[in-house]
Amino acid sequence: MKKVVILFLLVLTTKGHSQFAKNMFSKDPIINLENWQKQRIYFGYYLGFNSFDFKFDYKTPVPEDIQVKKTTGFNVGVVTDLRLQEYINLRFEPGLYYTKRDLYFPGISNKESDYLREVNSTYIHFPLLLKFSALRTGNIRPYLVGGMSTTLNLSSNAKSKDDNFEQKFRVKQWTAAYELGLGIDIFTEYFIFSPSVRGMFGITDELIRDNNPDSPWTGNIDSMKSRALLINFTFH
Repeated sequence: MKKVVILFLLVLTTKGHSQFAKNMFSKDPIINLENWQKQRIYFGYYLGFNSFDFKFDYKTPVPEDIQVKKTTGFNVGVVTDLRLQEYINLRFEPGLYYTKRDLYFPGISNKESDYLREVNSTYIHFPLLLKFSALRTGNIRPYLVGGMSTTLNLSSNAKSKDDNFEQKFRVKQWTAAYELGLGIDIFTEYFIFSPSVRGMFGITDELIRDNNPDSPWTGNIDSMKSRALLINFTFH
């Protein structure tokens, strides 16, 4: 029975893939959701992954940079899309982003409690983007996207009076960034599937300095800005 079920699923999957390829890439595909893009406004949601980093600038040159160990986080959010004209849309994509970064400070000491700082972040992300779409070909439409975003860090410890001397690495609550990316709209029979990849580049300093201006952790840091690679799968 298991073999029969597996064989049946394989046949259905193969048939589904063949039909999908026929609809998407054949010379005369069946045009799905032909009038969808004529809507003035529509909504959707996205799921995805992220990889956040920090970019450090220093007041004086250092023999060895602060090392950032990145992890893969996740994104979830909603999309509101306003059509400005045939090829330009204004998009608002608020979402929840979770990520974790480990910072390794060289030359402080051999104790892990001194040279290691864990930065766990839960962001509420507010990007306002312009989407520039190419001419639709069959059921495929590539696009470029770019704009500005602001982020609220729910994990921020900005109000804490403790600092790195008490093992507390502090970051600000609000930051801003610009974003650039590309993606593709794939029109299926019932919905639009849009995978995209985007870079986020912080423009505001995120670091809160230690109370001691000569702190070995923050004293020589001129700025610390987030940057990230975002991969989202959007459904309209």
